[in-house]
Amino acid sequence: MQLSEHRIAVIIPCYKVTHHILKVLEEIDNRVWRIYVVDDACPEKSGALVETQFRDPRVKVLYHDHNKGVGGAVISGYRAAIADGATVLVKIDGDGQMSPALLPDFAMPILTGAADYTKGNRFYDLAKIKQMPRGRIYGNAMLSLLAKLSNGYWDLFDPANGYTAIHAEVARRLPLERISERYFFESDMLFRLGTIRAVVIDVPMDACYGEEVSNLKVREEFGDFLWKLSRNFFKRIFYNYFLRDVSLASLELLFGTILVVFGGVYGAYHWAHSASLGVTTPAGTVIVAAVSLLVGLQLLLAFLGYDIANVPRRPLQQFFTANAKWQHDKNNDRDI
Repeated sequence: MQLSEHRIAVIIPCYKVTHHILKVLEEIDNRVWRIYVVDDACPEKSGALVETQFRDPRVKVLYHDHNKGVGGAVISGYRAAIADGATVLVKIDGDGQMSPALLPDFAMPILTGAADYTKGNRFYDLAKIKQMPRGRIYGNAMLSLLAKLSNGYWDLFDPANGYTAIHAEVARRLPLERISERYFFESDMLFRLGTIRAVVIDVPMDACYGEEVSNLKVREEFGDFLWKLSRNFFKRIFYNYFLRDVSLASLELLFGTILVVFGGVYGAYHWAHSASLGVTTPAGTVIVAAVSLLVGLQLLLAFLGYDIANVPRRPLQQFFTANAKWQHDKNNDRDI
């Protein structure tokens, strides 16, 4: 299968990347069908720079009248590419940290039907990890654990990695207007993909760290990330285990939570009450609290095992593509 046989679109959000964007564009494979450069109200006028200094008929520059953040820029690119008839949408940053040479690695799993969405993972090569700033290593490890709980993709790592690709028919089914437009975009995308049971796989990659300066302010965004990850976790659990389906895992989660809460509150109350009276807590009370906690924890662990094994395995693109073709053929027959 050749890349040139398909409509591969590259989306590049641009904000303060004028020192790198032209080099990134030069390195993009000539088999790419179209390139969408999104000027996110860049104060350095990156869009104008591309239009005047990079002559390529594949390039289409989109402008925002105000800054929407990296997610908002990518969503604008998605919408434009889908409207133009793209097959696969690949997102690459304009700061040079993501090598355009890796583009086939991200597109091919989608073109072969193995995945609906691919994302980079900078943690495959242990030798390369040593080159990463320590703050990013520890931060990504913690974020990855929280993200697994939030989106349900337990086999993924490096959730904030921005090198991604998605099948256009899958992107069309996502509520793009509801996805976070700023730095939480990649994590929120995984949550949204999980709600439609899309297949997501990691693609090994190396990151290049040079003179570029990240616009992300970790201290300012940490609280927002934590809140949104927690919110998505509860929404995911409700959607998957109580709204769309009720299974044995749903009951394990429900009764496990009840027993743990009951055992913890019951035991703490009676321990505090006995301590205030200066007497020993009755053995029966201790047994009730302990058994409730142990049984509740066993049920929650059983639910966790089910949730880990419940990662989506069947790509949706095949169904969406077949449905789109059926609708297209139906409309053509009607016109005739």
